[in-house]
Amino acid sequence: MIAAISLSTNIPAGSTNITVTSGPNGTQKHSKPLTSTLKWLAKSGKLDEALRLIESSPSRLTFTELDVEAYSLLLHTCISRKSLEHGQRLYLQLLLPKDRGNNHSLRHNPTLKSKLITLYSVCGRMDEARSVFEDGLEDEQVPVSVWVAMAIGYLRNGYLVEALLVYCDMLIRFVQPGNFAFSMALKACAELPELRVGRAVHAQIVKSIKEPDQVVNNALLRLYAENGCSVEVFRVFDTMPERNVVSWNSLIASFARRDQVFESLDSFRRMQGEGMGFSWVTLTTILPVCGRLTALNCGKEIHAQIVKSTKRPDVPVLNSLIDMYAKSGEIDYCKRVFERMQSKDLTSWNTLLTGYANNGFIEEGMKLFDLMIESGVRPDGVTFIALLSGCSHAGLTDEGRRLFNKMKLVYGVSPTVEHYACLVDLLGRAGRIKEALDVVERMPMKPTGSIWGSLLNSCRLQGNVSLAECAAKELFELEPTNPGNYVMLSNVYANAGMWNGVNRVRELMKHRGIKKDAGCSWVQIRNRIHTFLAGGGFEFRNSAEFKKVWNELTDAMKELGYILDTSVVLHDVNEETKAMWVCGHSERVAVTFALVHTAAGMPIKITKNIRICADCHSWVKLVSVITGRLIVLRDTNRFHHFKGGACSCKDHW
Repeated sequence: MIAAISLSTNIPAGSTNITVTSGPNGTQKHSKPLTSTLKWLAKSGKLDEALRLIESSPSRLTFTELDVEAYSLLLHTCISRKSLEHGQRLYLQLLLPKDRGNNHSLRHNPTLKSKLITLYSVCGRMDEARSVFEDGLEDEQVPVSVWVAMAIGYLRNGYLVEALLVYCDMLIRFVQPGNFAFSMALKACAELPELRVGRAVHAQIVKSIKEPDQVVNNALLRLYAENGCSVEVFRVFDTMPERNVVSWNSLIASFARRDQVFESLDSFRRMQGEGMGFSWVTLTTILPVCGRLTALNCGKEIHAQIVKSTKRPDVPVLNSLIDMYAKSGEIDYCKRVFERMQSKDLTSWNTLLTGYANNGFIEEGMKLFDLMIESGVRPDGVTFIALLSGCSHAGLTDEGRRLFNKMKLVYGVSPTVEHYACLVDLLGRAGRIKEALDVVERMPMKPTGSIWGSLLNSCRLQGNVSLAECAAKELFELEPTNPGNYVMLSNVYANAGMWNGVNRVRELMKHRGIKKDAGCSWVQIRNRIHTFLAGGGFEFRNSAEFKKVWNELTDAMKELGYILDTSVVLHDVNEETKAMWVCGHSERVAVTFALVHTAAGMPIKITKNIRICADCHSWVKLVSVITGRLIVLRDTNRFHHFKGGACSCKDHW
């Protein structure tokens, strides 16, 4: 007896008739047309037609091994489309009671089981994924692929501990892990972070008969990089039989995360020297390093590589490029890159806006903000942090206050603690300490270190000792190891001539093992970055070149009426010592070094790790007049663009 089923579908002519024949035991088998039709429907993404075909098959047909491939293709399509409904209907066909004897084996087929677990996990249905995983777990030897699918499902949904527990349970049942299992476990350990377990996984990799593949080695590299294990990072990297771009990215990122910026740049140059090329991820990692170092030449070289690339750079890369130029004081380049971007996201606008604010061009920032609103781009919290901080440093108190009030009412952005910190700083810098304190007392959240820090800095600027002591007391509890807070209070005491207070702060720092950061400045000349410490650089300062330029500057400044301001030295020492210390400030040595080693008229770019002092600020302004140079100095507060005796900060920093 021959039965025939004719379905009306969108299948091409010649594929609509499905033939079913009886087997020798009276059971029924699909002939090849059913399997090939299911495969065709799976590859075409026609899940509804495929499911209707399976659900309407007579007598719940017995499936052969060929159908595993068809089912696998269907599940793969469900996964790629995150089609939970079709996957559940397919799974139901495997769960229904059958009169066909091989349904159990099909349901527990490792390939199908793994794909079902994956489908549920990509749809965020971890309970169902676990149910599929545990079905038959105690009755049979579950292969490693199923364990890995379950663990990756947990990993994908952020259940890192659960992923590792699946891995451990697999080992307890004597299932031999492979490279997929190793890379999954290492990724979970890196993200937790869980170095101890990661080392144990590494030991298993070493003992394994199979050699680790590149994915495993890259995962090992990332594990040690995330945990700051430099020795292990180099050991893994140097012993890798093969390195790809991901390997190099991990190495560079490991240095960047620990602020080992010079090592990051060296690794990038080594990567290029070995002809490895780069990915966009490489550039989004290394460009911020160039920005931190103000390594403009290196940043420009990377920009040239982007321009030469046959691939169009993505938006994150161009955002990183804007950020690098902004942090190098090259605001014109920022604007140029921004304007030539074919597509922009909110980060693009915010990055340029922050660049304007930090470089002292808040008026341009305000114009950009208006253009942003006109373009239909909705601002966020980062937008207003840039605007408020820019207003604060430019002395635009009333404008900043208006912006803060409009955040929620006009733009629907609720102020966070960072916005309140900007507001406190804005008012405090303007001398409106009472208003600033009122904001702290009325704000809807508990004041954090940033709030008290803004208030303490305002007290330093305005000489309010009593309030400074209150703010410092709060900071010493919230941030007991932050040296900046102790230094700021010490400066408040020193400015007031309260040397006993200065000594008390120093004793407290000594008791708590806290050290003040030494003043440090650096400048890039050609492809080399030169670093100078305050009071250091003796070899250069004793050279004939230095003395010649220094003496010429000193004589010219005397004619302009410059008098050294030793009040910036907040130590109880004699005037001669104070003068010697001020003249040894790192930014002065760096500027003089740049004058010696660069051609006349070339801009000079200096980066400093702490705030520039008032006398050095005056000194650099005069250098810009005498030499006719543009001098861009970045300190921890902001950028200073010195030109013709004026600074972009308008002496308000």
